[in-house]
Amino acid sequence: MRYDVVVVGARVAGAATALLLARSGLRVLVLDRAKSGTDTLSTHALMRGAVLQLTRWGLLDRVIAAGTPPVQRVTFRYAGEVVPVEIKPSFGVDALYAPRRTVLDPILVNAAAESGADLCFGVAVSDVEREASGRVTGVLGRRRDGRGFRARARLVVGADGIRSTIAERVLAPVERIGTGGGATTYGYWPGLGTEGYEWNFRPDAASGIIPTNDDLSCVFASATPGRIGRGGPAPLLEILAETDPEMASRLATTSPPPMRTFTGCRGYVRRPWGPGWALVGDAGYFKDPLSAHGITDALRDAELLTRAVVSMLVDGADERDALGSYQATRDALSSSLFQVTDIIAGHRWTDRQIGDLLLRLNAAMADELDLLAELPALSAAGRRLDASIG
Repeated sequence: MRYDVVVVGARVAGAATALLLARSGLRVLVLDRAKSGTDTLSTHALMRGAVLQLTRWGLLDRVIAAGTPPVQRVTFRYAGEVVPVEIKPSFGVDALYAPRRTVLDPILVNAAAESGADLCFGVAVSDVEREASGRVTGVLGRRRDGRGFRARARLVVGADGIRSTIAERVLAPVERIGTGGGATTYGYWPGLGTEGYEWNFRPDAASGIIPTNDDLSCVFASATPGRIGRGGPAPLLEILAETDPEMASRLATTSPPPMRTFTGCRGYVRRPWGPGWALVGDAGYFKDPLSAHGITDALRDAELLTRAVVSMLVDGADERDALGSYQATRDALSSSLFQVTDIIAGHRWTDRQIGDLLLRLNAAMADELDLLAELPALSAAGRRLDASIG
């Protein structure tokens, strides 16, 4: 099988990249080892930049139609203070959303299929193919039934997460690595009646509440890996008691739901391109989920990469110039965010310091939002691909 682009990974970054490439008129194949629609580790809170992207692409209505509650207030608790922040309309965004991954991922996958991308689930990619010069020309793998799989492409995109096979096989250099990372444990509680996002910070004890689909709220706790241990209700309730005692008392009287735990991983920034290959999402750039910014960055980089690939494969731009520009923009937007997240997620701060760190985090997000809002609409064959921003 021959394609313009093969995307390995059908989660947020991969599905969004495939959607935009297919809308741009390229022949795209998306591969994923999992079944379609399965859940994955995620705090799944969307920041304003992610909501802006989904609006531009005409997909936010699908998120809302799935029963995802609007978030119009964010409450911060730190250093003995409670700071509520109302979500004011900006760039056409008047609310935030936190769809379950079982909602968001299929929306992006279905939109990619509707736009003409081919999708194949149950294929585990194990290697890349190369020509004599070393240029990547395709992928090799195996289907769930044991049959071999091969696809060739002008470009292979790795969107296969932290343990990216594509990044490993192309020897993508790690250009920056964090100094520490926190661990997170979380579960979904029904009927908490929260009005918006809640973020709580104490030294070596952070927690939060994220309202999501089906009247559920994701309640999480983050701390150093030694404190979280194997996760579960005990460390979560202990940390909640320090950061949000009222919520801790409420949850202590309920039966805990199934819990999931992320044991921690230092952030990193990989070089995201080389001859015949590119990386997007966590495959190329990862930071601790305590920033609640992973999905937002994945959607951002999906568009930045798409613009580079279209300029290269459609408009004839030099590969080095096009993909080098993608990396330069990604790195410029990510540098401040990566640095402050590394400090916060490493729990290397005091009550006196956390307020300034959160302001730095907010400033980095604002810079990212400004760039996204200024991007011209993607188009193909004379038709506009983005919905009106409003």
